[in-house]
Amino acid sequence: MYKISQFSKISGLTIKALRYYDEANILKPSFRNEENQYRYYNDSDLKKALLIKNLRSLGFSIMEIKEVIETVENENDLAYILQEKIKLIEKNISNEKELIQKISLSAFSFDAAHKINDYLIEKKEIQKMLVASIRFTGKYSDLDKYVPILYKKVKYNKDGKHFNCYFDEECVENADIELCIPIKKRIVDTSIECKILPKIKALHTIHYGGYDTLYLAYRAVFKYANAHNLEILTPIREIYIKSLGMIFKGNPDNYITEILFPYEID
Repeated sequence: MYKISQFSKISGLTIKALRYYDEANILKPSFRNEENQYRYYNDSDLKKALLIKNLRSLGFSIMEIKEVIETVENENDLAYILQEKIKLIEKNISNEKELIQKISLSAFSFDAAHKINDYLIEKKEIQKMLVASIRFTGKYSDLDKYVPILYKKVKYNKDGKHFNCYFDEECVENADIELCIPIKKRIVDTSIECKILPKIKALHTIHYGGYDTLYLAYRAVFKYANAHNLEILTPIREIYIKSLGMIFKGNPDNYITEILFPYEID
């Protein structure tokens, strides 16, 4: 048996770290003196301590180390864990690269708010229309998956620009979204829905530019609605007059988005 000071020298772990691992139930000493609470370690503890030290050097978090200590029984088990860790690192690297690209393309401006006065808000009556649609609950980014699917189903039957219907009153992580494409005639396909959207009265405006400043159009319409005692209903429609392509995103400054806010008088 080794005193904690001796075990610290052997394992290369500080006494402070050993006490922390004890409290976290990661590496508990094999024996504790009930009278003075001194910790004593053995060679089995040393094997676990060296594993912890190696895992820390490989970037494993405390939670990950604890799970490894609790579940790994042999070298084969550890090999599986290490492969999983590699995949997690690769995924994180991919996410970080995407974030770098996003930061590189971002352009923030504290002066953007003045653009609110550029929006022309109009009341319009939108006629009923036949659409092919896919409705789902998920992240807004999931649209990237569904847009190509719907376009493939519609093919040459398209009769207008595609648009999204947002059924949630607020911004949510798992949104209720319906992707729609106006069509000339009904399509027989169980993977999509063909339906007639009803005639609506809506506040109408157009946003020019990227989606990162689309909030300015929303703010302008909500401000107008509040000033005229109009209650905004759902779903709000975003119609993509000019948008990113299936392959190339193009220049966001050239995007044109028509927005319709169904309403009723308070």
